[in-house]
Amino acid sequence: MFIHLGGEKVIRSSELIGIFDLSIERSSKISKHFVQQASLENRIEIIGEEESKSLVVTRSRVYYSPISSSTLKKRAESISHQLQ
Repeated sequence: MFIHLGGEKVIRSSELIGIFDLSIERSSKISKHFVQQASLENRIEIIGEEESKSLVVTRSRVYYSPISSSTLKKRAESISHQLQ
């Protein structure tokens, strides 16, 4: 199954590790360090031109999505229920 992250970006649900509100980047030193390291490794992708609202972590990349974390979580949960 797939999850639409915004713009033209779609990922496999099996690649998803976590969906976070963007405020976590400002409030957590660990999160900030994680994002900085991903940036150094060129694993960051900003989706679209709109303001980013969430951070989506997959096995290979970190995405800044213009879609809220709550909406993305609902999409992921919907897929999870379909698989059961």
